Parts: sequence; structure tokens; C-alpha cells
Amino acid sequence: MNSSRIFRIATRKSPLAIWQAERVAFLIRKNLGCTAELVPMSTTGDRQTQWSLAEKGGKGLFTKELEESLLQGDTDLAVHSAKDMPTDSPKGLTLSTFLEREDPRDVLVLKKGIDVPKVMATGSPRRQAQLKNKFPECKWIQLRGNVETRLKKIAEKNQAEGTILAAAGLKRLGLDSFPGLIFTHLPVQEMVPAPGQGAIAIQSRIEDTNSFIKLGDSKTQNAVQIERDVLVSRGGGCQVALGVCLQEDTLYFFEDKVGKHSFSCKDMTSKEIMETVRNIIAK
Repeated sequence: MNSSRIFRIATRKSPLAIWQAERVAFLIRKNLGCTAELVPMSTTGDRQTQWSLAEKGGKGLFTKELEESLLQGDTDLAVHSAKDMPTDSPKGLTLSTFLEREDPRDVLVLKKGIDVPKVMATGSPRRQAQLKNKFPECKWIQLRGNVETRLKKIAEKNQAEGTILAAAGLKRLGLDSFPGLIFTHLPVQEMVPAPGQGAIAIQSRIEDTNSFIKLGDSKTQNAVQIERDVLVSRGGGCQVALGVCLQEDTLYFFEDKVGKHSFSCKDMTSKEIMETVRNIIAK
């Protein structure tokens, strides 16, 4: 690898996105011996704060501009939260690798003194479907903005009584608590995470894939690929109320119509795992 090369990293401008891109830049300097610089950009999803993500297309709204910069050669790689990535990359692009996974769990965030919220803020069908029995009379709304902004809307502006957030994002931002709010980590068997949750994805042009392999983690790569394969098999997209997480040789699976399931997949091939999931759904 040419140590004088400068890798340009496409990233959104949110604090979490910048943290993730900075982490990749650090690994490029450490593992590849090259320079890296961030190219922050605003996506359609960032600009259209009044849009309903469910109605307008969800995941792709936060990736299009980054992907276009790769295709045009303005940047060399893009950094994303793996859970937010569509199942298909545009022609010419691929998810090269995934960094070592952080905690994949979800975190229930409630205002102090509230045990049974009447208004919860999440646009995720997966999260709503898994909490509908716990909070059967709850109204679900969507709050836009970065993580800290959403927490302030709940704690200070009373726009909702709680929300659900990814543990990995909170940890990366150093938000292990917030004034007026209580954080409760939910076990994966209680709230099955989204495919890829907790992992950082590196997207690149197909011909550059091998340039970034050293930055990834093989265990995470295998787990996330299986999780995304399950998502593809169930139709993909952010509007699928589906959770799947491979953790310590156990695959946890949730789909609204079949509920929660888990099974040991130690020594199973990807094909055997997929067949087991299909059998669960068919019952």
C-alpha cells in the first residue's frame, strides 16, 4: 500500500456518523499506513426533517449522496451504520467489510417516573412490533434529529415519554445516561436487534474491495452477512418488522407473524441456518 495515498471518507455530518468515520480513519492510519480525511456531507434524509421515513423510503435517504460521491470518484469509501444499509448497493459498489461489532442490543429510554409510557418515539416497525405487548396502549410517533436532539425532545420538551435506541450508538457518543431519563438495556432474546446492529460498514467501489479487508473483523463479517441474508430472504427494507442477531453461536430471530425464536447454529453452514429460519416461518 502506498503510504502517501490519501483515502477520502464519505460520511454524514451527525456526531455519531463523524465518530464512526473517525474510527475508520484511525484504522486506515494504523493498519494501512495511509492518510485519511473525512468528507462530511448532508443527505436527503438529513435535510428533509419533516418527512416520514416510512413513507419516503427509509434507509436509502441517508446513503444516496455518499454513494454518488463514490461512483463519481470524489471519495474512496463511505462509512455507515450497518443496520441502516439497504440490502442492495448501487451497481459498482459493495459493502467491503464490517468493523468489529459493538454491543448489538437496544436500549429502552424512559422519562424518570414513567413505567408504562403512553407516547413512545420510534419509527421502527421492528421495535414497535416487539413492544406492542409490553405497552399495548402506547401511541407511536417519530422524532427526527440526531441522538442527543431526540433525547432532549423527550427529557426537556415532553414530546414523548420514551424511545428505543441502539446501545452501540449511545456508547460511541459517551451517552450512558441523560438528565431526566432512565436507560435500560434490553436482552437480545427480549428485543431482537436489527440485522447488522452494532457494526460499522465500509462501502467502496467493487474494484477497491481488497483495499479495506484489513480494517474488518471476520467474526463480525460472518455474523452480519448471515443476518443480512435472512433480511433479504424476508423481503428486505426498513419497513419489515424483523429482527435477527447472531450472538455466541445462537441465532435470535423475530418476525411479527411468527414471534421470537432462537436456535444454536454452532457448526451450521449459512445454507443450513437459512433453511432453519424458513422452517420456523413455515410452522
